[in-house]
Amino acid sequence: MSRRILWVGSAALPLHNITRVEAFMIKADRGAAFVRFLRWLLVAALIYAAIIYASDGEIEGNPVLLVVGIALFLFLLKELFQSPTPVLVVETAGGSTVVVTLPTVNELLDIAGRIAHAIDNPEAEFTAVVQQYNHTNNFGPVVHMNGGRNNRGINL
Repeated sequence: MSRRILWVGSAALPLHNITRVEAFMIKADRGAAFVRFLRWLLVAALIYAAIIYASDGEIEGNPVLLVVGIALFLFLLKELFQSPTPVLVVETAGGSTVVVTLPTVNELLDIAGRIAHAIDNPEAEFTAVVQQYNHTNNFGPVVHMNGGRNNRGINL
């Protein structure tokens, strides 16, 4: 039985199924951030208009829409000026994608090289600890990446 497995958290990726390993800096999608801002502003305006309509215009002096608009604008600014995040993307032949991060892209380039080396060299073994990355740009729990011969990863 082959133990040439890359462990990412509780996910086991057979090394022979890995089709792409790439480390790069991911940048915020400014266009998508602006569209989200407009969409949420429209939703807030529609809710506010519905409240005014339901109350026969009794709350017209209420600055709720202005406060919500300012809050949405601040979230937009946060997204627009967010610094790029270094990520390591591992794709498999089955279409699965794993994205992890570390403080620098150089550390991720090193891990990408070690994964590629383990794919080409069955005797190679390595272990690295990285952070999981998700689409909301928050860092989740620690993820362990293991690869190489006779490496069983997590024992349950």
